[in-house]
Amino acid sequence: MKRREFVRLLAAVALLIGLSNSNAQDKYIVVASTTSTEQSGLFAHLLPAFERDSGIKVRVVAVGTGQALDIGRRGDADVVFLHDRAAEDKFMAEGEGVRRYPVMYNDFVLIGPKSDPAKVGGGKDILDALRKIEVAKAPFVSRGDRSGTHAAELRYWRDAGVEIDKVKGPWYRDTGSGMGPALNTATAMNAYILADRGTWLAFANRGELAVLVEGDRKLFNQYGVMLVNPQKHPNVKRELGQQFVDWLISSKGQETIGAYRINGQQLFFPNAGTDS
Repeated sequence: MKRREFVRLLAAVALLIGLSNSNAQDKYIVVASTTSTEQSGLFAHLLPAFERDSGIKVRVVAVGTGQALDIGRRGDADVVFLHDRAAEDKFMAEGEGVRRYPVMYNDFVLIGPKSDPAKVGGGKDILDALRKIEVAKAPFVSRGDRSGTHAAELRYWRDAGVEIDKVKGPWYRDTGSGMGPALNTATAMNAYILADRGTWLAFANRGELAVLVEGDRKLFNQYGVMLVNPQKHPNVKRELGQQFVDWLISSKGQETIGAYRINGQQLFFPNAGTDS
């Protein structure tokens, strides 16, 4: 083989290797999700299993549910994975999602100082607890970030008959932050806060805080997943994104979700195939 032909052959092989590596690097999706799925440690447990099964890498943007849906509306994510049913239904009604699938659930809990100045500990009525906190003007930390947890908190205040925007004062702290940072603020203030149980179980900096109210059916916390509509956003990776959705609701994905535990406690309960 002449030297010139050999050099051309080497160049062609290098090009093929480069294209192969580029294609491998391109096999990823962007998932916009609530902070609880990341800060609870679920994604660190879940995504390596999906990547092993599919060869698809997942880049997570963990923000409040409202922000995650806005990312989807801009077409900057392939999949959204959230926990605010009303906001998810609105996203679907706008034609921004292809189909919503229930994936799993856990629950919200009311965290507060062990000294419990509002005297709510041991109760199971979240609305009654919030009324007592407002009357006592006990320190309360809110996510304030348009997340699913923030939406639930505002709904509970409203259902309790408390117009929080009118009555909140120095005792009520809007943080505009994710669940972990908001819990850190509550620890520093020795304040009450609504949290998803998964993030609370994974949270280490508890200080004098403990679960004070739990078990109310109103505290049910459902998660859903949607492929962003590629007809509206042609850059959406439809096939790769749908593979992620299908894996989450498959028996393998559901088993992987159910297997995630901290100190023997299960954080999320798979329920794909329900109408939740």
